[in-house]
Amino acid sequence: MEQLLYALLTIVIGVAGAIGYFYGSNFLLDTIFPSRVADAMEASRNIRRASMIRPWLFLAPALISLSVYLVYPFFSSVAYSLYDRSGENFVGFANYRWMFFDGEFRQSIYNNMLWLIVVPAASTLFGLIIAALTDRIWWGNIAKSLIFMPMAISFVGASVIWKFVYDYRDIGAEQIGILNAIVVALGGEPQIWITLPFWNNFFLMVILVWIQTGFAMVLLSAALRGIPEETIEAAVIDGANPWQIFLKIKVPQIWGTIAVVWTTITILVLKVFDIVLAMTNGQWQTQVLANLMFDWMFRGGGDFGRGASIAVVIMIMVVPIMIWNIRNARREMEGR
Repeated sequence: MEQLLYALLTIVIGVAGAIGYFYGSNFLLDTIFPSRVADAMEASRNIRRASMIRPWLFLAPALISLSVYLVYPFFSSVAYSLYDRSGENFVGFANYRWMFFDGEFRQSIYNNMLWLIVVPAASTLFGLIIAALTDRIWWGNIAKSLIFMPMAISFVGASVIWKFVYDYRDIGAEQIGILNAIVVALGGEPQIWITLPFWNNFFLMVILVWIQTGFAMVLLSAALRGIPEETIEAAVIDGANPWQIFLKIKVPQIWGTIAVVWTTITILVLKVFDIVLAMTNGQWQTQVLANLMFDWMFRGGGDFGRGASIAVVIMIMVVPIMIWNIRNARREMEGR
């Protein structure tokens, strides 16, 4: 109950602070540069000055937050990666040399590659299929709401839900895990699914696909609805069947949105941490880079140098995709 009160208090303070900043900054700006003065030339100058400053006032909280929580940590992480576990003795690139010869790091890279191949593709594909199908049925909006609902659940909350799906009980005991209950009902033996090497990675990926499919569905549904009806009608007149219309008419026209959805989920996958921590804590060959970084930096006495070097690798992998994503979004906006 106490946590709920803290959460509500945080929301109230946050919203009230944003509203107060909006009105307060506008009031202060209009006081410094009043538009209602006797001199028309001065009033015009004040309006121009206020118009130039106002956007930066609104951007200021975001820019300050980005500087404090992104820019400073980036340079700090790069600096720490060149020091030893205490962060006091300079060791150069020793942490990077260790990293590329460490078996657990290589396992993490391998697992991250698996996540990168499966999760963005599956989430985007399912989102596209659902977006196309729900536009054709009268209860499509209800279906979309249900599919989008997991987006409101935290990764840890989703992991707790799926732990019940994968839950294991001894042979002969009643299985409360849905997956094992189905296996037993079909005559098989229950399995400890999250401990099965290689396959357990896919069981963890299912959780993120379940969450992100709703995100992909919403964006792709909006893109599909933005396709001009004239092109579809022309394809129908030319004798195209629904499958051809979907693959050759609709998909090419929303390819930019598909790419944005794909790359956005890719960035999320590169930083995946909560699901692995909550489900396996990186055991049974499920380790990923973000969880490995957490282990080195905050566990076992803490090794800031090695933890920071893994963080730098994650940043190097994420930044090019982010840049491409932003440029692609800009081109799409300019095209419109």
